[in-house]
Amino acid sequence: MTGLPLAVIVAAEEQHPLIPPAYDILWSAVIVVAAGFVFIKYVLPKLQAVLDERAALIEGGIAKADKAQADANAALEEYQRQLAEARAEAARIREDARTEAAAIVAEARGRAADESARSVAAAQRQIDAERHQAAVSLRTEVGTLATELAEKIVGESLADDKRVSRVVDRFLDEIEASAAEQGV
Repeated sequence: MTGLPLAVIVAAEEQHPLIPPAYDILWSAVIVVAAGFVFIKYVLPKLQAVLDERAALIEGGIAKADKAQADANAALEEYQRQLAEARAEAARIREDARTEAAAIVAEARGRAADESARSVAAAQRQIDAERHQAAVSLRTEVGTLATELAEKIVGESLADDKRVSRVVDRFLDEIEASAAEQGV
């Protein structure tokens, strides 16, 4: 061996290589106890306070989320109720509009029918008046022509208007009668 004192060699042989010396274990234990005391006394309460604060925030957030979910569900139900009411109101308004439209159409048809009847009656009166006027005008002209023809045939003047009128009326009545017999 090289010059190492024998006591060191014997001491080295007596110690187990995996077990540290007793003074190292003692001082390591003192340092671990002191570090543990500082950890338990100062660090652990602050860590616990931070964790409690986070837990409270999370629970508050969950409570807020539950409240928001309940509010959202209530708002959804209110929206659906209002939507159902709006649909019912729209259906009622459409039905009222249909009823009112039918009444307006019926009223317009009635007015149109009344107006049409008045127009037909007025046209019929106009036609009758024109027919009467045409008949009077025709009688006058036929009477004048017949009188002139008779004067030419007879060669004398027929100045008596009453007699001329009777002759013309009798002549026209005979024509109307023969026309009625041929039409039947």
